[in-house]
Order: sequence, then structure tokens, then C-alpha cells
Amino acid sequence: MSHVLSPGPGPAGPAHLLAAQDREHLLRTELPRVREAAVAWRNGLGGLLAALVGFSLIKGRTDVGQLDRGWAVVVGVLLLIALVVGAVAALLLIRAAHGRPAVAPTRTLPPRRAADHLEALDSAAALRRGIALTLLCAALLVAAIGATWYGPEAGRPSLSVTTPAGTTCGAVVRVAAGRAVLRTRGGEVTADLAAATAIEAVEACA
Repeated sequence: MSHVLSPGPGPAGPAHLLAAQDREHLLRTELPRVREAAVAWRNGLGGLLAALVGFSLIKGRTDVGQLDRGWAVVVGVLLLIALVVGAVAALLLIRAAHGRPAVAPTRTLPPRRAADHLEALDSAAALRRGIALTLLCAALLVAAIGATWYGPEAGRPSLSVTTPAGTTCGAVVRVAAGRAVLRTRGGEVTADLAAATAIEAVEACA
């Protein structure tokens, strides 16, 4: 099917020339502007993640083993997912800021302006995905930090001490001068180990 070319609505004027110049300027500066924005976002989001990690080291529990086993597993899974998501986000932000490490064959190269425009579109898409994944990584880190704050502590082994006065069972608070301070349901009780007839470590007090 043939197409017939027809003249435009009228001769080009100053407004058309300005529009063409603006379009040319936008196409020429499009890719550098996207790359500059990607570098700024990369630096800003990197600082955000660094602040979150530093905050967790200062405020959170330093040993996940202090948590209940189930909560410790949850924290570990959250940190693993955050690591994977953060790595993918970093690669996308680097790709947006510096392009792909690839070389196209000469015979398939599009015109310069078209190639820059296509690269700008790909870089902008990578930047948007990188921002979204970085924020998801930050949310996962916050969830992991919150779990270390509010998760229940792992149960401490209890000690059952039997003396002529009776049997005392509770979690060990401290041991000093032949006496053990045990945390029982009724409060802290001091047991005299020297007078004990039986001492037994138990998982939980009856």
C-alpha cells in the first residue's frame, strides 16, 4: 500500500524552529540527566542503608542467639532476603548510572540520538526498579531490627536446688559466695548451695 505525502499546514515559523531546538536539546541532554539522577539516588539510598545498618548495630540486640528460636529464624530469613534484594537494587542503580557492560556490533548500531534515547529509557527503568528494591530492602532491615527489639528472649536453663528447707527452682540470675539467686514465679530467691542435697539443671520448672 503506497502512502502519499502531503504538505504541512503552512510554512515553518519561529515557533516551529524553537520547538525543534528544544526537542534537540532535550534529546541531547536526556541521557546525561538520567545518569546524574541515578548517581544522586544511588548515593542517597546508599547513605540511607548505611544509617539503618549503623542504627541496628547501636540499638538492636547484637546476638540473634538471645532471641527465641522461632524469632531468630525469622530475623535470619529477613536479613537474607534483604541482602539479596539489596544486591539486585545496587546492580540496577549501577546499571542506571553507568550503563551496561556490553558492546553492540557496528552494523546494528542505530543513529546516535536514537541510541541515546533508548539507553535513557532503559536507564530510567533500571533506576525506578533500583529505587523500589532499595526501599524494599530498607523495609526488610527495619522489620529485622524490630524483631530483634521486640522478639521474646530465648528461655534460660533453670536450676533446681533441693535443701533441707525444700526445693527451689528458677532461672539463674547470679551465683556468688556459695549462694545462687534464682528467678522464680514468686520473685528472686536465694538458695544456699553449700546446704544443698541435690542440684539439677532442668529445661523448665514444674
